[in-house]
Amino acid sequence: MVAGAGGGLIAAIRGAQLGLDVLVVDSDADFRRGNNTSMSTAMIPGPGSRFQAAAGITDSPELFLADVDRKTGGTADRRIAAALAQVGAELVEWLADDVGLPIELPTDFDYPGHAVPRVHSLPGRHGSALLGHLLDAVDRSARIDLLAPARLVGVAPAPEGRTAVLENPAGQREEITARAVLLATNGYGADRELVAAHLPEIADAHYHGGEHSRGDALRIGGELGAATGFLDAYQGHAALSAAARTLVTWTAVMHGGAVVDSGGTRFGDETTGYSEYAAVLAGRPGGRGWLVFDERIDGLCRAFGDYRDVLAAGAVRRADDPAGLAELIGAPAAALERELADLADVAAGTRADRFGRAATTALHPPYHAVEIVPALFHTQGGLLVDEHARVLDTAGEPVPGLYASGGAAAGISGRGAAGYLAGNGLLPALGLAYLAAGHLARSTRNPSEGAR
Repeated sequence: MVAGAGGGLIAAIRGAQLGLDVLVVDSDADFRRGNNTSMSTAMIPGPGSRFQAAAGITDSPELFLADVDRKTGGTADRRIAAALAQVGAELVEWLADDVGLPIELPTDFDYPGHAVPRVHSLPGRHGSALLGHLLDAVDRSARIDLLAPARLVGVAPAPEGRTAVLENPAGQREEITARAVLLATNGYGADRELVAAHLPEIADAHYHGGEHSRGDALRIGGELGAATGFLDAYQGHAALSAAARTLVTWTAVMHGGAVVDSGGTRFGDETTGYSEYAAVLAGRPGGRGWLVFDERIDGLCRAFGDYRDVLAAGAVRRADDPAGLAELIGAPAAALERELADLADVAAGTRADRFGRAATTALHPPYHAVEIVPALFHTQGGLLVDEHARVLDTAGEPVPGLYASGGAAAGISGRGAAGYLAGNGLLPALGLAYLAAGHLARSTRNPSEGAR
């Protein structure tokens, strides 16, 4: 049984392909547009994929691991990072070949922290398309049943596996026996008390994730003696449109855009990563700022469905010169003009950026700006798992018949927000689910496999 109809659908599809009968349950009746998979940008790292080879890009699991080590300062769970690095290419190719997803590899810009383009996505680069394709695959399978709304509230031992306790919105409960249960219920971002306890630096920011990410896996796993880890890890984002409450893609920054505060002043190196920059932005006056870019970048961002939503909401301001833009955003003209001039000097190589930002591209009129606020997207800590996605107890041994993936499991982002790499939320969600299905199928055919 799979609890969570987001990335957990990967386990259902893969499991059915390998001969398993699968029940998927989700506590959200509106999960098709309300879970973290559907709200993602559908970014999946796949180091060494054939899509990279076709684009002339040399990559490997080892290079990806080096990037994870660098970004996390060596604090990531090495075993899980290695397992996901190894399965990433297989996963994206399976999604294309077996599930029928139109996988593409964006190569027009670099995501922060990735040494080479390896983040695969879909046209429109939005998770709603990803989830739609997965649900189509579920509908095509006679081995998969989907039940929603039904919340998993407990897991108990059973002679042939596990007994899953389900609860409907009326509070009625039902018990179902399954060979194993995969917890794919995401993290605890929707539980404000847990967020305040573990993520105080981002606790007051807007939460932009699934409202059913309430820490169910932590509670259920805890009842079974499971170990937890990295509970202070999370993915933040510094570019949520204040007006549209929709993501403004960080592509704007990576192509040369800048972030200024209400005083029209930059306050750091934006290219370090959108996750850690969320807390930096939260610390500025008013806890908000402006993402400033130009017509060229506006055109590049239109490939993203989220950005098109920001445009449709009228959240993008436009002006022909810095003074006009400053007036539109309510910032001192002299400060904004100085920042744009400084960035032009950095782009020309006549000045080093005072925050250490690498050489960039100068911005040219007409200018654009979107007011942005920091957001918590999802938590990155959870139940400790092994390379097969089996949940581990406090002694480091697998809890029989229990798997976890995505935000329900501890991920590979190390501590805090700075270790997050683009796609390292979706890769554990899809990759661990894929690994769980494969392990369960093998152990079903050969019981001795379950002990490995």
